[in-house]
Amino acid sequence: MRLIVQKYGGTSVGTPERIRNVARRLLETQQSGCKVVGVISAMAGVTDNLIKLARETSPQPTEREMDALLATGELAAIALIAMAINALGGKAISLTGAEAGILTDRAHTRARIANIAPKQIHQLLADDYIVVVAGFQGQNPDGDTTTLGRGGTDLTAIALAGALNADACQIFTDVDGVFTCDPRVVSEAQKLDEVAYDELLEMAGAGSKVMQSRAVEFAKKFGVEFEVRSSFHQNAGTIAREETANMEDVVIRGISVDRNQAKLTVDDVRDEAGIAGQIFSAIASGNIVVDMIVQSVSKHGTTDISFTIHENDLDAATKLLEPVVKEVQAAGLITKSGVAKLSVVGIGMRSHSGVAARLFDCLGRGGINIHLISTSEIKIAVVIDGQDADRAAQLTHEEFGLAKFIPSQTPQSADE
Repeated sequence: MRLIVQKYGGTSVGTPERIRNVARRLLETQQSGCKVVGVISAMAGVTDNLIKLARETSPQPTEREMDALLATGELAAIALIAMAINALGGKAISLTGAEAGILTDRAHTRARIANIAPKQIHQLLADDYIVVVAGFQGQNPDGDTTTLGRGGTDLTAIALAGALNADACQIFTDVDGVFTCDPRVVSEAQKLDEVAYDELLEMAGAGSKVMQSRAVEFAKKFGVEFEVRSSFHQNAGTIAREETANMEDVVIRGISVDRNQAKLTVDDVRDEAGIAGQIFSAIASGNIVVDMIVQSVSKHGTTDISFTIHENDLDAATKLLEPVVKEVQAAGLITKSGVAKLSVVGIGMRSHSGVAARLFDCLGRGGINIHLISTSEIKIAVVIDGQDADRAAQLTHEEFGLAKFIPSQTPQSADE
């Protein structure tokens, strides 16, 4: 008998009607001859409301208590799903992350999974239960509840699929799959039938919100193939898997836009060992995540160091860097908010030349200025003015013919 893990996001369980819909889908999957584990997020908006409530109650809530609070959103959702399945004549039971055997490290609010011991899940499946597991959470060695960071239900589902040696892992969400670009930005964007783990990782890191990056990393590490598909209809979605030779025939798989970025430049700083360490140690002390880093060619013993961060962190970063700029005797700190990152991603870049030239030429013809450029083996990212982001995405999408993209091979959906 096949074992299927199905994850449902917050939008998919956002109302009583949608909860009943998810319950029906889980029950129908079991009735088709499968063992079923459902991994459920909190109802849409619940986690945000809990965070807001915590901040209104305490200006600096401890991370341990935040985890205890935030985990309640998933607990409510799994109980409601189990109730709905039972009301339909099925046989379901809900489990917390701890009851499901998910053990984590001690890092509250951003814990990493250390081990999964799914003994109880196996026993319940053997007794013909649909097992409904709370996503986003686990338990640390001290017995405390921990959470896995935003989007952590994706990670729960993929990790459980790996630990249970599931035959399929389906990530149900409010979109039809992974697209060549956000359809709200480019109306001609096409759903991809398949995507390589590395491509999806780059797209997630570049601003695509379809999957949590850590979940994709886990899937790649342990070879967990999964499908991203809509919870609102039965259409096949996008299968994420290890890359195959034919995947390289597609030069660009997708385009991502990440808005609300800020660019900082430490101007005319001495090109000496240790200077960059001082700059980024200051940023790290504020727990600020740095994205792109570009250093200009050294000229007359000095250089410029530019990097991007989220716009919300700009004020904090500026305060941290101002004393460092004086200490390293740089000419100054230049900041710019309201920029965006446009990224083109595709494993086909490894075997096709001229991608960068086409991208830069395309943006140049559109009168779009590039502030920074960063590349990896399968990605080119540029920083541009935020007001140009949508137009840049549309021009790039057209330049690489993504609206006409037809896969050379269409895989079966994971539940066929």
